[in-house]
Amino acid sequence: MADEADVIVVGAGLAGLVAATEIASAGKRVTVVDQEGEQSLGGQAFWSFGGLFLIDSPEQRRLGIKDSYELAHQDWMGTAGFDREEDLWPRRWAEAYLAFAAGEKRSWLRAMGHRIFPVVGWAERGGYDAMGHGNSVPRFHVTWGTGPGIVEPFVQRAREAEKSGRLTFKFRHRVDGLTIANGTVEGVRGTILESDPVARGVSSSRKVIAEFTLRAQAVVVASGGIGGNHELVRQNWPARLGAPPAEMISGVPEYVDGRMIGITEQAGARLINRDRMWHYVEGIRNWSPIWPRHGIRILPGPSSMWFDAAGRRLPSPLFPGSDTLGQLEYILATGYDYSWFVLTQSIIKKEFALSGSEQNPDLTGRSWLMTARRATNKGAPAPVEAFKKQGADFIVRDNLADLVRAMNALAGNDLLKLDAIKAQIEARDREIENPYAKDAQILNIHNARRYIGDRLIRTARPHRILDPAHGPLIAVKLNILTRKTLGGFETDLDGRVFGKDGQIMQGLYAAGEAAGFGGGGMHGYRALEGTFLGGCLFSGRIAGRAAAKAVL
Repeated sequence: MADEADVIVVGAGLAGLVAATEIASAGKRVTVVDQEGEQSLGGQAFWSFGGLFLIDSPEQRRLGIKDSYELAHQDWMGTAGFDREEDLWPRRWAEAYLAFAAGEKRSWLRAMGHRIFPVVGWAERGGYDAMGHGNSVPRFHVTWGTGPGIVEPFVQRAREAEKSGRLTFKFRHRVDGLTIANGTVEGVRGTILESDPVARGVSSSRKVIAEFTLRAQAVVVASGGIGGNHELVRQNWPARLGAPPAEMISGVPEYVDGRMIGITEQAGARLINRDRMWHYVEGIRNWSPIWPRHGIRILPGPSSMWFDAAGRRLPSPLFPGSDTLGQLEYILATGYDYSWFVLTQSIIKKEFALSGSEQNPDLTGRSWLMTARRATNKGAPAPVEAFKKQGADFIVRDNLADLVRAMNALAGNDLLKLDAIKAQIEARDREIENPYAKDAQILNIHNARRYIGDRLIRTARPHRILDPAHGPLIAVKLNILTRKTLGGFETDLDGRVFGKDGQIMQGLYAAGEAAGFGGGGMHGYRALEGTFLGGCLFSGRIAGRAAAKAVL
């Protein structure tokens, strides 16, 4: 027997929670279905670093950062590179999102109790010309509480709506199809999976125990992307980046499988820009994994020397933190799917952060004392030191010869030549002796340290890599880490999904990663960081409000 609701939301991640709570706040009845258990409420966002892209925020102004909508628009368009006929709606979504990030985004969240760490990060710095890729100024605002801190207000709103009877959760309900009558989406059908008390993020049982059907006047698809499904990642891999990597690790749980994207497309929805993706090149294998092939991303400062598999230094401006997809394209063009950082203890102490709420207990736990110790401890933050000691991709040695020998042993080849590595490091070290330099990475370091936020907590004092006083030497083998789908279902500015015939599919909405964070890919080819969670917030809010307004 079919259950009844005004709107069904597929997916209990951040975009789904935002959409559902907006629907409930409008006085409508909403049912949220998710194939995972209640312990996974909040989806991928829970595991995130909690970064948000804001424009001309109070935090920026207090740090002397001069930002504006016009500058952010210039950066976004230079980064996105919109060049396709189907970029009409993604471009419109991008402009609407920029207005949101420069406008009510911060105050809307703050009214729900959300707070921001006072030091603004500078991600995706680019390094090309003013109209090219990258953030001209720091815009990465870390949520105080990281991922859980961004999810928490919406979980609280959802629980309040649940108590009032306006919102119903149906966990372990896996959607197998959309039900359509007379061209209008009327609900979903699927299978109920057995209860499984596994921890958040751990792969859960897929044993079917029953079937279900749910009816509603509208359905919002907020089911996430494909990053946990490496087969699907490879199928959609963009030819412009070369052949897909032979080996990848996963930055998202296994349930991020793209299954609902396929189901929705099969029902007639138009999926665009499926070859636009966002994968990281600074991935390290988790020494204490939660999900299969679990990887963590290093959030690096600007000082580590970066070498490809053959020991060649990556060219300008492909420095740490500059151009994620540019680095990916370069690395894959070498014929290998890994690269190396070489650094010192002084650099790892100041510059290494790890993406993920569980890797940042100080920020996640909202502990000012623990956070202050990042700047005062002799060692790196405890999670970083744990990876340094136990991570399979970390090598620590007292001299360069032993370090290079161990790097070759870890890679299982002899590609790295001591003399070549030494010559490149010594050349760089000669440049560091002066306040002036021609080495572009050193110029980048000097530029970073002009910003007080980087000087305080993200950029080490310039020093020679081979200076024993800053040792020991550290090498990190970097893997390709799957993460985000940048394409998605084409939607108008109400989040309504277009069909393959170019007409709106009545009753169907999409939000979050399934919608390319808005329009079918509001980031274009590249992202400016801090824009994925923000895209879930924005598109979930729009789709939820529009669906609530449309139903009777």
